[in-house]
Amino acid sequence: MIVGRFVRGLDDRLRVSPVARRALAKVFPDHWSFMLGEIALYAFVALILTGVYLTFFFEASTADRVYEGGYAPLDGTTTSAAYASTVRLSFDVRAGLLVRQTHHWAALVFVGAIVLHLLRIFFTGAFRRPREINWLVGVTMLALALLNGFTGYSLPDDLLSGTGLRIIYSVVESIPVVGAWAAFLAFGGEFPSDEMIPRMFVSHVLLVPGILVALVSIHLAILVRQKHSQFPGPGRTEHNVVGSRFWPGYTLRTLALFAWVLAVLFALGGLAQINPVWLYGPFEPSQATSPAQPDWYVAWADGALRLFPPVEFRIFGHLVPAPFFPGVVLGGLTFAVLYAWPFLERRFSRDELPHQLLDPPRRHPVRLGVGVGAIVFFTLLVLAGADEIIARLLRVPLADVVTVLRVSVLVLPVVAGLVAYLVTRALRGGDAAGFGDLTRAELRRAATRRRTAAAPPPASAPAEKATGREPGERVEVWPERGVWRWRYHAADGGVVLTGNRAATSEAAATTAARTAYPGVRTVRVPGPGPVGRPAPVRSGLRRWGRRVAWGALLAAALRRGRGGRGRDRRG
Repeated sequence: MIVGRFVRGLDDRLRVSPVARRALAKVFPDHWSFMLGEIALYAFVALILTGVYLTFFFEASTADRVYEGGYAPLDGTTTSAAYASTVRLSFDVRAGLLVRQTHHWAALVFVGAIVLHLLRIFFTGAFRRPREINWLVGVTMLALALLNGFTGYSLPDDLLSGTGLRIIYSVVESIPVVGAWAAFLAFGGEFPSDEMIPRMFVSHVLLVPGILVALVSIHLAILVRQKHSQFPGPGRTEHNVVGSRFWPGYTLRTLALFAWVLAVLFALGGLAQINPVWLYGPFEPSQATSPAQPDWYVAWADGALRLFPPVEFRIFGHLVPAPFFPGVVLGGLTFAVLYAWPFLERRFSRDELPHQLLDPPRRHPVRLGVGVGAIVFFTLLVLAGADEIIARLLRVPLADVVTVLRVSVLVLPVVAGLVAYLVTRALRGGDAAGFGDLTRAELRRAATRRRTAAAPPPASAPAEKATGREPGERVEVWPERGVWRWRYHAADGGVVLTGNRAATSEAAATTAARTAYPGVRTVRVPGPGPVGRPAPVRSGLRRWGRRVAWGALLAAALRRGRGGRGRDRRG
């Protein structure tokens, strides 16, 4: 009763009920891959909750402290305040080790979920117009997550994280002209400096999380404004969203996912040991630890530094050290390509149309080939970050492992990308329903066929007439109520994507179709049904009966209530 009065009073003053009704009626797609972004969000929430607890006991200082606590091998040892407080938090603070390890696991899951979410968006084309801004926001969040993960990993001031900080300091210092100034600004002086840990602490708990919270809010606001993209399927068009309403179906499902994410993270924190800093010992500038592997999300940079040859040269009298290319250029190019990819693809594909329906990956051989090659490349770099462990397990010389990895990094990504490109091209141009149905002839034809196939006709050329049930991939155009429409039709008939704008003439519809799908055959059909099958002629009585039936179905759906599944028209 008190809650009801409070809500009614709030609504009388702020008029929030119309906004709340619209928000509760939002429709979200049901596909499992859309949950990857939510896993990242909930891991971020777990990071904030556990991080607040850790700040109560962590001392971000390099001042000398004498550790006196439950870990006997370090009892009475003088270490930095950061290291001593980390060991004390692990052994002397109630639930401290559980929370610290859960925090670390949440960071790994957070970055991993962001990467998988971006891969889903990349391979399905969800970054295309009008969602380029959200793609840029997501790539920025990935960069900040990597930065924040590394600073948090380095805060305990143990020997392993100190070795990583020494490497990062050298990489920043390798930038020509401005490297020494940038390293001095970031680390507060020559390595190791007394300002190093306090500056990383402020960045880790205040600056980067604040920016991440702002970016997450922008990301969700854009998502609500533009509505979700969705995979093609029955009843799904460029103008609606089919799935579960926010209340109650989607709310219960997402809260269950939140509970599962927290349960898994705390189970990992309690059962799976990670980053045992008491075994590494405190950081000493004169010492280094080997083998030394960072967390997986920065291991690719470590692997690149290990594989790159010691090549140095001078430009206009300025030295360009060996760490500059694998440590600075590689990461910079990677994120530059990620930021520019939506605009590069739009430029080369000449696709200026907005897209609300997602693409199956097999429809874009170039995109799939580039993505597979990049995944293989960075996977090999992550493996290279553990080259000494591989050499020890295989009992082979380390130099041989490095040589094999160098050759593999140069060859395997290209091979994997070409194979993915050819297989996808064969699937798109042939009649095979899946990879297992491909024949050797189809693969050979995809490898020998030129990109332009048979020199596609000009965009202004008229579409050919349908001569029957046309096989293979095609774009269909047809007249409808005084305008012309077009749609893409996959080779297997499983994917049908209808253009969201009508054209005033057949030539305009054909031009739009060939602009969106260059090189794909365009045919004119009598109606939106299957090619070669004329639209059935129905009597007025039959049309009236169908309208009554559809009206009865709509009334029954409305009587079921507002909950559960629904459709949401795009604004």
